Amino acid sequence: MIRCIHLWTGKDQQSHFEEGHIVLDPGVRGDVLTGKLGTVSVSFEETRSGGTFAWHTAPARQLVITLSGTLDFQTREGRHFRLGPGDILFAEDTAGSGHSWKLVDEQPWRQAYVILAPNALVPFEPSPASA
Repeated sequence: MIRCIHLWTGKDQQSHFEEGHIVLDPGVRGDVLTGKLGTVSVSFEETRSGGTFAWHTAPARQLVITLSGTLDFQTREGRHFRLGPGDILFAEDTAGSGHSWKLVDEQPWRQAYVILAPNALVPFEPSPASA
């Protein structure tokens, strides 16, 4: 199971999140996988240890895949979640009050940004506790 946090803008113009996972289906060799997702671009970035980013919204509807580093994200409501290596952030809070983050370990944050095509369906399923 691949852990995923879905972050979106609610009708109240606040950023909200729920924890869940990416739904994987059986594959041909006993693997589990998703179908192909429509994308616009993929890029990589590295943020030095100790990095932070004040209140902002996602620049586009995107998947952010953490390769290294541990981050603490916060919404303006004061709710927090953490991302670590292997976690995916499904960011759709492209308007409203936004979120902030800070690195909380000694590792740099290495991440892949996958900008989604406008109608791309992401196979996200919330955890029962989040629903």
